[in-house]
Formats: sequence, C-alpha cells, structure tokens
Amino acid sequence: MPRCFWCTEDPLYQDYHDHEWGVPLRDPAALFELLLLEGFQAGLSWITVLKKRAHYRKVMFGFDPQRLARMTDAEVEALMLDPGIIRHRGKVTGARKNALAWLQLEDPVGFLWSFVGGQPIVNHHPDRSAMPTQTEQAAAMSKALKKAGFTFVGPTICYAFMQASGMVLDHTTDCDRYAILSR
Repeated sequence: MPRCFWCTEDPLYQDYHDHEWGVPLRDPAALFELLLLEGFQAGLSWITVLKKRAHYRKVMFGFDPQRLARMTDAEVEALMLDPGIIRHRGKVTGARKNALAWLQLEDPVGFLWSFVGGQPIVNHHPDRSAMPTQTEQAAAMSKALKKAGFTFVGPTICYAFMQASGMVLDHTTDCDRYAILSR
C-alpha cells in the first residue's frame, strides 16, 4: 500500500498512518489527548511519542483534563522519574496547565475546528516539498491557544495537530489514504 513519505516500516507507525492520521477528529477527549501529545513531541520524532502513548494514557489519568488539572507537584515529580514518558519538566507541568486551560473553553471542539471553518482543508501535495510546516491558520490557532493559557502550542505544533486530527488533509496524492479521505 502506498503511504506518505514519513511513514516508516514500523507496524505501529503504519497502523497510525492508515487508521488515525488525517482522519477528521471531533471527539473532545481524543482532541485533548492529541494536543497534549503533539506538545510532548516538540523537538522529537512522532514515533517516539507514539511508542510511549499507551504509557502516557496510563500515567496521565487517561488524559482526563479534570484529573490532570488537579495533578499535584508530587505527582509531577513522580512522572519526572518515569522512563516510560518524555521526562521534560516543562512538558509535564504544561500538561497540567493545558488541562486547566482546556476546562475553561466553552466548546473546545468548535473552538479548535473554527480555525479551518469547521471543515477539513483538503490539500493536494504530490510530495513533501510542497507541504508546509505551518500555515496562517496554525499561527492563528497557536496565538489563540496561548491567549487562552495553553503552552507548547507554537505554530508548527498546531499545524502538526491540525494534520493529525484531520483538520487539514496532508496525505500526499500518491498515498492510498489521500484517495479515501479526500472524497
């Protein structure tokens, strides 16, 4: 099956590419998890985060924003000793900060999708050379999220989030998923 250029031979990565990446996501819990994971990915490869995702779900209370918002400093310190996650203090405390900000949003799904007008933007990239790492919409999302109190939500992270959540269809035109999702 032809896949996007970034998808390696790793079965976990292939499954993610084939079933999750670029599929329009409107579930608030799944969007919150993805937003946090994209922040944890900053400066690293996505496969690193993907391999740790199940453990993140376990130690970060299933990404329940109510519970993450109440995470104590002692729980943060315990996470800093956990080799199953990315042990970056700013990212771990950022998860708590982002949970607090998330809970303040009246309609987080509508808020996030508003940056693409409520519908996926379908791009037609023949290869990676035409694919941006950020866009005006991602910059606007980043600015609004920061204003709302979020962290680790720069324009590049927001664009990766938009791609992964299907707000932007960036499967390349030679990828089998492009034909399925661009209909």
